[in-house]
Amino acid sequence: MRFPDLNGVLDAGSRLLEPNVRIGVTGLRRAGKTVFVTTLVDNLLKAGRLPFLDVVASGRFQASRLRPQPDPDVPRFDVEGHLAALTGPDPHWPEPTRGIGQLRLALRYRPGSALKRAVQPVSTLNLDIVDYPGEWLLDLPLLRQSFAEWSALTLNLAGQPPRDALSQSWRGWLATIDPAAPAEEEAARRGAALYTDYLHACRRADTLLSLIQPGRFVEPGDMKDAPLLTFCPLPGEARGRGSLGRGSLWALMDARYEAYKTNVVRRFFTDHFARLDRQIVLIDVLGALNAGPSGMADMKRALELSLEPFRHGSSGWLDWLLGTKIDKVLFAATKADHIAAHQHAHLRALLDRLVGDARSAIRFEGAAVETMAIAALKCTESVVTEHEGRQLRCVRGVPVGRDRPTVLFPGEIPEDADAFPPGRDKPYNFLPFRPPDDLGRDPRGLPHIRVDQALQFLLGDYLE
Repeated sequence: MRFPDLNGVLDAGSRLLEPNVRIGVTGLRRAGKTVFVTTLVDNLLKAGRLPFLDVVASGRFQASRLRPQPDPDVPRFDVEGHLAALTGPDPHWPEPTRGIGQLRLALRYRPGSALKRAVQPVSTLNLDIVDYPGEWLLDLPLLRQSFAEWSALTLNLAGQPPRDALSQSWRGWLATIDPAAPAEEEAARRGAALYTDYLHACRRADTLLSLIQPGRFVEPGDMKDAPLLTFCPLPGEARGRGSLGRGSLWALMDARYEAYKTNVVRRFFTDHFARLDRQIVLIDVLGALNAGPSGMADMKRALELSLEPFRHGSSGWLDWLLGTKIDKVLFAATKADHIAAHQHAHLRALLDRLVGDARSAIRFEGAAVETMAIAALKCTESVVTEHEGRQLRCVRGVPVGRDRPTVLFPGEIPEDADAFPPGRDKPYNFLPFRPPDDLGRDPRGLPHIRVDQALQFLLGDYLE
């Protein structure tokens, strides 16, 4: 007879008394992941701006504190440094996420029911927050694609506007090589360098191209110059195992692609993604509107691909003891402070349309899904002005590149959630804003829009 592992039983018991919840902060680039995590932590530590988090609103929340890293091999999220950037004498946006970061907060609260309080008057929830580059999220679909499949899809995408102009040098090089020729390291390095330049051009593009693979080519972390990053898509068929077989450039690129999947993507998925309990996906919808129809379509494609490999589904008690699944997913359109407050419902409607297919698939698997329009850091105020006898709802803040507050009419998102209705193919022009100058003077925590509602959806049941 096989007896249960004693350490496992003890670990499960400790989780009953002091449970952990692991939230993944994911999303594509420019969505504001770093600022979101910083605001979330700052407000949980100060609890001054969380009126829609039930445990705070009911007076049951006692305090929270930072605790040592749960995973000693994962870098700590530099919340102090990011707060200093936002609240210092010269407020500025912190550096974006370049690698994985993690933080643990212990939340102390009184349970909501008399029965729970009789068993344990004060409870503690350990909240683990995992933040990582959006580009790494986009590596996950590679787990289901062969080198031939990935090459065909990537080459097809690179030949379409606006990517065709950005990929000219790399595609020009491809036209000069023979994938069946004997493998040469110099050719592999040249192809990888040109392909990496193309990915960086996509990243810089005004059209906000989101689908950038592999993610480590633009955010290598500690893998810079590693042989694992010296491959690129090649023209050819799966026949590569025959006429393009052993010893060919195709075979070399294929082998490195598979090694990348095994040693980078699969390992990262196992160590981090597969351990998530809850997930928030931050999306810069306004940035996609600024980028135009191609930027919006690219973002939608990237989101659908990146969410496929996640394990979504309701967690029963056996899953909770032996291995978790993501049972709540929040899609959040960020930077809602860049538009007037009455436009937030339209922004959310557009987000609903953007993630509709992914949301339906996740709900089918049994997970709870919600969408919101949020601002991790509120930089503007909604104001009403009169222009040519017409009242306009505007925003007032300091745009990036300026030094004084300005009242702006940012434009409006269509009510029918069609971002580019017939007759409109031009991008929008929603401006970015600087952090306010007085952030460090308010002891209540960083100002935000609906971060407390996001927390209620993600954590409310744990804090009952």
